[in-house]
Amino acid sequence: MEKNTTKVSATVRLARAGIVAALYAALTMIFGALAYGPLQIRPAEALCILPIFFPEAIPGLFVGCMLANLLSGYGVYDIVFGSLITLVAAFSTWAIGKALKGNLLSAILGGLPPVLFNAIGIPFIIILASPGESFAAYWVYFAQLLLTETIWVYVLGIPLYYAVRRMKNHGVKFMM
Repeated sequence: MEKNTTKVSATVRLARAGIVAALYAALTMIFGALAYGPLQIRPAEALCILPIFFPEAIPGLFVGCMLANLLSGYGVYDIVFGSLITLVAAFSTWAIGKALKGNLLSAILGGLPPVLFNAIGIPFIIILASPGESFAAYWVYFAQLLLTETIWVYVLGIPLYYAVRRMKNHGVKFMM
């Protein structure tokens, strides 16, 4: 009897997306209030490099971010719009990785969407969700998020990129 590889592949992709979502949510929630706001202690952002290798990381990051943002003090703004920022950034990272065929340049350029989109968008969420907050704070929040996102996406994400690439090059199967 033939094995249904299409069904197995879909199951594997769904499992990978679930693992990415769970890791993102857990690695964010563990830092509590420090994971939210303009100075985010959010090492889960390193996972934003994974769409270069696995397109299923895109919905995984989206769902993980949405789950993590349930604990955010910024309410529905962060749950909806913060998660959508992650979704668009993840899709952009995937597109860059696909265009550049997964080389180091794809990791460097693929890290830009999560860094820039979060630095640009999250300050709006903070200002909109914080009564009495002035739009004058936007550029301060932008700079803080640009710094923290850069740290998580590049300082942790590039080693993650090399680890996954090396394992794939050595024939390691990721849940196959």
